[in-house]
Amino acid sequence: MTRKQRAAEVIERLKKEYPVAACTLSYDKAWQLLVSVRLAAQCTDARVDRTTPILFEKFPTVQALAEAEVDEIEAIVHPCGLGKSKARDISRCMKILHEEYADRVPDDMEQLLALPGVGRKSANLILGDIYGKPAIVTDTHCIRLSNLIGLVDNEKDPHKVETALRKIVPPEEGNDLCHRFVLHGRAVCVARRPDCGACVLREVCRYGSSPRAGK
Repeated sequence: MTRKQRAAEVIERLKKEYPVAACTLSYDKAWQLLVSVRLAAQCTDARVDRTTPILFEKFPTVQALAEAEVDEIEAIVHPCGLGKSKARDISRCMKILHEEYADRVPDDMEQLLALPGVGRKSANLILGDIYGKPAIVTDTHCIRLSNLIGLVDNEKDPHKVETALRKIVPPEEGNDLCHRFVLHGRAVCVARRPDCGACVLREVCRYGSSPRAGK
């Protein structure tokens, strides 16, 4: 089985297991997703989703958040960890959106990467979820599962994993596949204790079909 064939089988099996593929962060607008994904760095999605309603209620628009004092933002986002740097990035990012993009989140990778606190993972999430563009979101689940399954070989660098997956995953499938990796990584292929016996990918997974699987 080639990697492209393995990827196609993984996509089809995960589609059946998780028919609905969606971002696990809660948001209504593009700028809110941008804020949420910044807060999610080294923090659980559940914690972010408890924090953002408070932040967005007090600052309901890009302009309001751009004009807020950094200390005010930090006081709210502090439970998400790294409060100072996250508040600073959010403030600067919203200022740029307000002053240069008329409160609109850009749909271009390079423009997104130029925003404070936005890396390729965040940019891909915006491009895929908001604008429906081809995207590979290489979060920890995507990187870990891609290595276990055999879609990449011992590769931990997010950009290199993204580049490798783009070669074998159809462009229209990449974003949803990454969301399904998150769902599967949380439900079955849990770090350090994957439940290979209950995994729909066992027959096509390099790790799951090995003698050590399930031990």
